Amino acid sequence: MERRRYLVAYDIREDSRLRQIHKAMKGFGYALQYSVFVCDLDAMEKGNMMVALADVINQKVDSIAIVDLGEATRRGMECFEFLGPNRGLPGSSARIV
Repeated sequence: MERRRYLVAYDIREDSRLRQIHKAMKGFGYALQYSVFVCDLDAMEKGNMMVALADVINQKVDSIAIVDLGEATRRGMECFEFLGPNRGLPGSSARIV
């Protein structure tokens, strides 16, 4: 299965849900900032992530943006620019959780 790189950013309105989302996201990707993750996922992993997030958020007030950046080994590595300090990007290898 092809792995694609996703940028996931979230705006969660309640602290306990925010902590739950952050903890869940650690299982799927790499934190660039507190509410921004980079995830290299195949289709099944993306589906699992979306189910895990949907189980936590309040869909009336919380928001999660999932942006497909392309194949993890191609454009997914090249489309980032940073101003100021950055933690860098993870390699494009599979992540075992």
